[in-house]
Amino acid sequence: MEKDKVKDITYSLTKAGLGSIPVVGAAASELLGLIVTPPLEKRRSEWMLEVGERLKMLEETKGILLESLKENDTFIDIVIQTTQLANKTSEEEKIKIYQNVIFNSLENHNPELAEIQIFLHLVESFTVWHIKLLVLFDNPKKWLITNGITPPELMMGSMFSVVDEAYPELKPKQKFCNLIWSDLYRAGLVNTDSLSGMMSGNGIYAKRTTEFGDKFLDFIKTK
Repeated sequence: MEKDKVKDITYSLTKAGLGSIPVVGAAASELLGLIVTPPLEKRRSEWMLEVGERLKMLEETKGILLESLKENDTFIDIVIQTTQLANKTSEEEKIKIYQNVIFNSLENHNPELAEIQIFLHLVESFTVWHIKLLVLFDNPKKWLITNGITPPELMMGSMFSVVDEAYPELKPKQKFCNLIWSDLYRAGLVNTDSLSGMMSGNGIYAKRTTEFGDKFLDFIKTK
């Protein structure tokens, strides 16, 4: 693909804006190009290589005909959107999620593009911690055991007890965690509006993701 056809729109607009400033702006524009363009091209190349390799693997293991994907408008829309979003971040966790969206859309033979766009918007707006806490509270006890942590026997407490066990680094950041949880609740992904409420031991380890939250996780996880 020619370089002119793959230039990042955001970068182009930014450069154009700087270039409109006389003399100093022109120099700044060139400087921005020297700083931004090499890593941007590297991100694109790595993304295309990784996606291509996984598509080839799906062709070999699942019998998906790659040639037929050219006629699949929904798939093309998903690839274009995830590619743009992936090129905006250096976070490996998010890049992997964007890749998962592409391949999980192939597993779901009739994906709703509107729903996928909502999922992509959520991934883009969320931090990695949003995703980690959502995954944790899909099945708290199972997550702890899978990650080599013995769930403590609790008679009473709040869901922060689970967060503290899973991610000790978040223990002094309860306000931060509550902000994240509020985002998840407003998005309809969890069924409890706060991590702070007191409850029984069984309640602490209860599943907190909603049906929509489960669907979101199913669509972004590695399979």
